[in-house]
Amino acid sequence: MADASRFLTGWLTQGHGEIRLRPGSTAGHRDRVLIRRETERDADVIRAITTAAFAQSRPKDQIPPEARLVDELRAGPAWLPALSLVAVTPAGETIGHVLCTRGHVGQDSVLALGPLSVRPDRQQNGVGSALMHAVLGAADALGEPLAALLGDPAYYRRFGFALSTAYQITPPRPEWQPHFQVRVLSGYQPRLRGMFTYPEPFDRT
Repeated sequence: MADASRFLTGWLTQGHGEIRLRPGSTAGHRDRVLIRRETERDADVIRAITTAAFAQSRPKDQIPPEARLVDELRAGPAWLPALSLVAVTPAGETIGHVLCTRGHVGQDSVLALGPLSVRPDRQQNGVGSALMHAVLGAADALGEPLAALLGDPAYYRRFGFALSTAYQITPPRPEWQPHFQVRVLSGYQPRLRGMFTYPEPFDRT
């Protein structure tokens, strides 16, 4: 994780504008944040946060595909406005984002969770966990059956995720199986079995 003194942000915005995220406090306490739904005014800063969060594992100056993915999902039919959430500090700074979009298991509607992005200088302070709990709670309240994601099982099991094989659900690519996970929600039915399908923009990441 990058510390605040070395934190440089992404620059991907519409037109010739530029979003630069200022480093926040490095105080040694967990961040207090408000989780709310994304609004139209959040799009540029979400793009910058996503770019900054995923750029850490990319070559310098390469824009991560996850930043483009969020924009493409927002413009497509799989977008679910109630499940695109941002984390905001008491000072009004947006420092994290998570979303669920419409996926499928066979012909049944389920959720694809991700990307999850936290500004690098605010990582490891509970912001990602707050976003995860909020989006799963919102999805559960909407009666959704399950959410699926690709990620580190050691991190996501704390939110109730298990490898998808436990529910006889398979990822679209067999090599993803060790990292493909499912969290069942209130609308889950055991008959939900088969291959998971992501929204089309995921095919280009």
